[in-house]
Amino acid sequence: MSVDVTEALGWLERRGSARHVKAMARYGIVAKRAFGVPMGTMLALKKKLGRDQALSLALWKTGWYEARLLAALVGDPARVTPRQMNAWAGSFENWADCDTACFHLFDRTSHAWQKAREWSKSPREFVKRGGFALMACLALHDKTAPEKRFLPFLALIEKGARDERNFVKKGVNWALRAVGRRTPALRKAASAVARRLAKAQHAAPRWVGTNALRELSRTA
Repeated sequence: MSVDVTEALGWLERRGSARHVKAMARYGIVAKRAFGVPMGTMLALKKKLGRDQALSLALWKTGWYEARLLAALVGDPARVTPRQMNAWAGSFENWADCDTACFHLFDRTSHAWQKAREWSKSPREFVKRGGFALMACLALHDKTAPEKRFLPFLALIEKGARDERNFVKKGVNWALRAVGRRTPALRKAASAVARRLAKAQHAAPRWVGTNALRELSRTA
């Protein structure tokens, strides 16, 4: 199935609802322009469209929240460039467009490991979250990566846990838990980080450590 950006926007608009926009706000999803389309509905369209890099780029440029989610769903990882990744990350509006781009597209590119490291040091809230989201997604999806590739992430995670911003803090926590669940050796290393964080004076690292340690202990 092939559609252009105008047709895709029309499809999204027809399936949107004000009620779902309100529901998004309850989950901390704030967007300048949103139709109110559930993710399940967009996943159904994605199955029909397949990968379409040109459509993906055009959808993102519209600025519509759902169009950006669909852009991540239909983008071609093999054609995504570091420049595109930086441009999209710089325009993330909320945790949902950030996580969708990382989970469905960016973590499948050859640039994901580098961007995870780079973005985790950014002062910008959702760029930084994107760095840790990529770490989590790589731990979940890159089945061939050896343990040693993930170990440097733990130092970045421990440092990132000091960030008090809610969406960064939650991204750090996700990364720590995902890396720790990957293998027994990584669970041991991640648990050591979590224990240190759990003893921190400040609330953000203490929350990250306590939450991660609880989950990693259950998976031991």
